[in-house]
Amino acid sequence: MGYKVGASTVWEILTASGIGPAPRRGGPAWREFLTAQADSITACDFLHIDLVDLRRVYALVFLEHGTRRLHVAGVIAHPTARWTVQQARNLVVEMGVRFESLRVLIRDRDGTYSASFDAVFAAEDVETVKTAPRTPRMNAHWRESHWDVTA
Repeated sequence: MGYKVGASTVWEILTASGIGPAPRRGGPAWREFLTAQADSITACDFLHIDLVDLRRVYALVFLEHGTRRLHVAGVIAHPTARWTVQQARNLVVEMGVRFESLRVLIRDRDGTYSASFDAVFAAEDVETVKTAPRTPRMNAHWRESHWDVTA
């Protein structure tokens, strides 16, 4: 008919008629997914540690969402893709049978996570999910927490 109607006007009409919003079409929200699948999710990231002598080192850590168990895979001054792959292999061996319950690994798009890193987990039937670019809250356990790393 050619009449322009504002979104708020449409909302008021639908609400007055008892019609709710359209169902979600894209599946569960990220938070809902994490909550529902917590027992099968592990997340990984690098944390930096500033030492007393002003050097900075990086710790590769893995967090089991279901148990909140933190695994410090290793600490190094200059992480490389090769080193990161070895730490992934070590984690699989360290966790042993408990690793069988994990189905998803969440990681960011850091260059030190190579195809070989993902292959270590793929061999254990663990799907690697990369966070979206520039979305630090997708792996928010690292971003919002303050980790006290003491020797």
